[in-house]
Amino acid sequence: MEKMANSSSSHVFPSLTPALAHRTEVLENPLQTYLLGIIISICGNVLISISLNIQKYAHVRQAQRGSKPYYTSVMWWCGVVLMGVGELGNFAAYGFAPASLIAPLGCVSVIASAIISVVFLKETLCASDIVGGTLAITGTYVLVTFAPHTSTHITAHLVQYYAISWHFLLYLFIEIVIFCLLLYLYKRRNMKHIVIVMLLVALLASLTVISVKAVSGMITESIKGQLQLIYPIFYVMFVVMVASCAFQIKFLNQAMKMFDATEVVPINFVFFTASAIVAGIVFYQEFEGLALLNIGMFLFGCLLSFVGVFLIARNRPKIKQQDRNFIAMNKIPGRRHTDKVQPEAKTTTYGSLAAKLMCNRSGQTDDS
Repeated sequence: MEKMANSSSSHVFPSLTPALAHRTEVLENPLQTYLLGIIISICGNVLISISLNIQKYAHVRQAQRGSKPYYTSVMWWCGVVLMGVGELGNFAAYGFAPASLIAPLGCVSVIASAIISVVFLKETLCASDIVGGTLAITGTYVLVTFAPHTSTHITAHLVQYYAISWHFLLYLFIEIVIFCLLLYLYKRRNMKHIVIVMLLVALLASLTVISVKAVSGMITESIKGQLQLIYPIFYVMFVVMVASCAFQIKFLNQAMKMFDATEVVPINFVFFTASAIVAGIVFYQEFEGLALLNIGMFLFGCLLSFVGVFLIARNRPKIKQQDRNFIAMNKIPGRRHTDKVQPEAKTTTYGSLAAKLMCNRSGQTDDS
């Protein structure tokens, strides 16, 4: 009778149990689940690096041939598919391991990409690449060793309990204020500094990490037999995940247009990792009960990974696009100079065939 009373009370008052039952519920074998999340994340990041190099090779080959667009290449589409599989692996990894661990493992993608580009794309190997790779691998080993080794069941009741906690609401309020201030400086004051753009991406990334882990964890629990998709909090987190990812990609693409990839990649990795760690600490309380030595060594491992990624990305080939507001003089018939000119957008011949003919004629008269 006592068991029946307890079970019936848990069905009648399900909202009273999250803080006690779900928050302290630890997986029965956390080590296997923990290692599974690490392996899935590493494999996903390796696939992402392979896909990026395949797409890069497809772009180079299509540019040499100069016949068809890159999206008609089967190799390019293979790279896209591999990237999708890799991102899916990262998504699944959040359901098995803490977010503060999965995010720093993104340096595996940078290391693998550097190795693949040297071996297959015949890019030069510098001393800083070796030092950076060594530091990144060492940092990854250290942070994996000292990261939190326990993980709770991510259920709908637990996510709802975390979402209305005072520390997360305070964190969300501060993040919204900072985001609005940065957006004002970026849009209204026209401050196009790389730090401002990357901070906008990082603030969105923190919401992405929170929502991705919530959605992935609830899907994992549903697959295990405890259906979580019937709760509204699942769809709220799903909408937050999609929206934050979309705006994050938007600002990241703007940064790639304004700055070189060798600047964007390491700064984005550092800011994204830092925001993911803070999000895991504030929302999921992943560092609760962790010893100070573990926290210090975990942060030290992250620092080694940051330095290693900066050293690797510093010597990568420059792929920044040329400014489209200017026309290279050596691209105009009849001109042999390497200077650039800016066309007048208000003229009727701007960008037309007549403009090229006029430049050609003026070049012929100058030569004569």
